[in-house]
Amino acid sequence: MSIKANILHIKNSLSDHAALVAVTKTKSTVEILEAYDTGHRVFGENRIQEMTEKWKALPKDIEWHMIGHVQRNKVKYMAEYVSLVHGVDSFRLLKEIDKQAKKYDRVIACLFQMHIAEEDTKFGLDEEELHEILSSAEFKSLENVNIKGLMGMATFTNDENQVRKEFRYLKTIFDNVKERLTDCTILSMGMSGDYKIAIEEGSNMVRIGSSIFGTRNY
Repeated sequence: MSIKANILHIKNSLSDHAALVAVTKTKSTVEILEAYDTGHRVFGENRIQEMTEKWKALPKDIEWHMIGHVQRNKVKYMAEYVSLVHGVDSFRLLKEIDKQAKKYDRVIACLFQMHIAEEDTKFGLDEEELHEILSSAEFKSLENVNIKGLMGMATFTNDENQVRKEFRYLKTIFDNVKERLTDCTILSMGMSGDYKIAIEEGSNMVRIGSSIFGTRNY
């Protein structure tokens, strides 16, 4: 199937259950434009440099999401244009995003990344760290970031029960945070291999790359 057919098929299957972030890492501007020509406008990258090059080259009505791990010294390169940062995994990073957003007189939407997987390689906050941030006076003083929700990645495993359990746990945290933050509406969980389970467990935003664009070109 073509990129166009793939993206239309997935968007049709998602219906109104979840928003789609089409993940374009390693993909060319030509391939991205094929997806863009279907009317899709939300694209995700996991490297700031690559995303910035594509932002410069592609139509300006694209909403760029940073879905990968963010190094604080790279925030300045995306602060001018990024629509949503999925991977805020520390308070230091959130403060840096706030600082760089201020330079452009912007408020940048962010998701706290939670560590829910049984893998050491995944980044993210634990529940205690999240509540420490939310309770701090310094967090309440930040004016150029807006916490829109949570993101998490399940363990990379064929054990569907484990994946389901981890997504369910994240949904519980999300429901608690929603009571504290009025703008907290996004639960970003689920990728090409597990997005159907994620939606069943409450996800309303999925990040899908290979099922749209095919395997990555490293």
